Amino acid sequence: MNNSLTFKMLVLLVISASFLACKSTDKTQPQTTSNENQQSELEELYWSRVDSARMASFTQADVKFMTGMIAHHAQALVMSRLAPQNNASPQIQTLASRIINAQKDEIASMQQWLRDREQPVVKYDIDGIDLTVKIDGEEWTTYRKMRGVLSQQQLEELSQAKGKDFDRLFLKQMIEHHSGAVYMVDNLFDKDGAAQDNESYRLASNIQVDQKTEIERMKMMLDKISETR
Repeated sequence: MNNSLTFKMLVLLVISASFLACKSTDKTQPQTTSNENQQSELEELYWSRVDSARMASFTQADVKFMTGMIAHHAQALVMSRLAPQNNASPQIQTLASRIINAQKDEIASMQQWLRDREQPVVKYDIDGIDLTVKIDGEEWTTYRKMRGVLSQQQLEELSQAKGKDFDRLFLKQMIEHHSGAVYMVDNLFDKDGAAQDNESYRLASNIQVDQKTEIERMKMMLDKISETR
């Protein structure tokens, strides 16, 4: 029996128990106490089953996605933090601020997802344009091979650009970066059994929609910059 069907059956079971408890109030008080105890036990069983279903429904593909996307998002933070200090236009600074806020929230959600399933939680540290990613206290550099992740040379080039040059390069690089994230989501959805629990599916879907929307917005911003040259 799949998790979704089990979940629905348990919901119906709890609702039925609540209905019976309400009806029993028309009879004796001891019967009411007994039904309340039964309802409490059923609710405890229900939430236990929910937790078990959540733990059993994830795959290594899900873990790999969460792990990689945290590092991927962390580099977007590195890029976006450069906007104010590199004299980016107000529009680019607003975009960079939105990226920081959205991706910090998503990183926190993905870290919690891993923590809830007792998987190694990815942590990161940003020092200028230097990003250090660690898993279980050990530095993890494999993320640099993921699609859309910029090389250190590209980050240095971005950090040295100023004003409109920064705007143009930031948009080009962030479009590439976001496209990599979209690819990662598509790749996850192509894996059999992956993204089956509600949390992982919602996280991945939201990332996909947000990144695609921002890619289109950034393309339009880049076109406007090109027109003013």
